[in-house]
Amino acid sequence: MKLRTFLGLLGLAASAQLAAPVAWADTYPSRAVRIIVPYGTGGGSDILARQIGARLQTIWGQGVAVDNRAGASGNIGTEAVVRSPADGYTLLLQNSTMVVNPAVAGKLNYDPEKDLTPIMLLGLTPIALAAHQSTNIKTLKDLVEYSKANPTALNYGSCGVGTPQHFVMELVKQKSGVKATNVGYKGCAPALTDVVGGQVQLAILSANLIAPHIKTGKLYGIGVSTASRYQLMPQVPTFEEQGLKPLDFSIWYALMGPAKMPPEVVARIYADVQKVLAEPAIKENLSGAGVEPLSGNGAELSKLIKVDLARYAQLAKSANIKAE
Repeated sequence: MKLRTFLGLLGLAASAQLAAPVAWADTYPSRAVRIIVPYGTGGGSDILARQIGARLQTIWGQGVAVDNRAGASGNIGTEAVVRSPADGYTLLLQNSTMVVNPAVAGKLNYDPEKDLTPIMLLGLTPIALAAHQSTNIKTLKDLVEYSKANPTALNYGSCGVGTPQHFVMELVKQKSGVKATNVGYKGCAPALTDVVGGQVQLAILSANLIAPHIKTGKLYGIGVSTASRYQLMPQVPTFEEQGLKPLDFSIWYALMGPAKMPPEVVARIYADVQKVLAEPAIKENLSGAGVEPLSGNGAELSKLIKVDLARYAQLAKSANIKAE
């Protein structure tokens, strides 16, 4: 982003404008900062916002409030940030649902690439496929064989139609030949409840939700969606290890702001949040919540948004995934 300086007849005025961004960065923040989370409380985005916000409040000596604005798959809260002043005092803690929405719903009221300032990546959570213990499906090979023998028998619970989890399962089906019907729940929690209770045979969920039930043996972990195994259930192989290449999808979390934020303010936020994510206590807390801290800069985030918008659009078309 280029910071435009308006030159006037008075050299003093021009000099003052040139100096302003530096002074702004030096004094930021001079008042309370608000982090909008476009989802309800308790999820990965909310946990990250509260963990980071509490530490930034100490570092900055200013209040940092978390504002949950749930609705419309994260679009309500995101639009509120898009319409806010680009001064660094209203931030957005979003996740990869943002890049799935255009693939499912079509044109949004904002452009994910143009109407937001990407500040940094914060972390990720893998997606995992699990089966109820009664199925005796323990591996992807087992699943493929079961599906071939029973092509109309399998149902899988997802966190909802058009969610990242739904997309990953459709990709698994395309690459493996597995036949299974999506049961789209309104959230991950009810899908988890039904697969643990045996009402549906399979569920594709955020991996941290599945991990405790794999430990107890109620569920079998079939595969993980990332290139590396997940730290909370290292015994479960990735889909790529089992031959489904390429298959590297995760739910990522990111910090953003309105478009055209001053680069000096972006740099200050990035540096301070990096320090927070490096703290052992923060790493432990986030790991326990299923979020793997991942610090990537705004350029890396911008590239990821671009790539994922294209990936999800292509997959929505090939799997015929549409909004309900």
